[in-house]
Amino acid sequence: MILSRNQAYGALYLVLAFAGLGGLFGLIGAPFAAVIQILVYAGAIMVLFIFVLMTINVRTAFPPERKKWTIGAAAILAVLLLAELGLAAKGFLSASSSGALRQSVKAADIGKLLFSKYLYPFEITSILIMAALVGAVVLSKKRDMP
Repeated sequence: MILSRNQAYGALYLVLAFAGLGGLFGLIGAPFAAVIQILVYAGAIMVLFIFVLMTINVRTAFPPERKKWTIGAAAILAVLLLAELGLAAKGFLSASSSGALRQSVKAADIGKLLFSKYLYPFEITSILIMAALVGAVVLSKKRDMP
């Protein structure tokens, strides 16, 4: 994904990475997280990314001054993310050696909480998503100028 020069191919490689992450969730015994990862990220979010890539002009290149700046920023970010990954691995290994890992949560338990205790926030979220969809349709319609 990172080495792809075409942005659309990079987005499709990201879909493959999200699907692989969903497979990893399935392997560790979290089927709900696996299905949500594939449906939400590999499905809905990536369709949005690909739609945006198709609507903007992705052929314009960055000026050379900006390329140097982005390479430096990317290197700093890579070092920070590798340090974070090392700390997370250290914490995971210490938790697994002490036996402090928790059991996975079942989808039925999440569903019961979602439709009992958290029913109103769930419904408000669905209304907000519906309003965003209507707004996206209104903004995407071509307006006739008088």
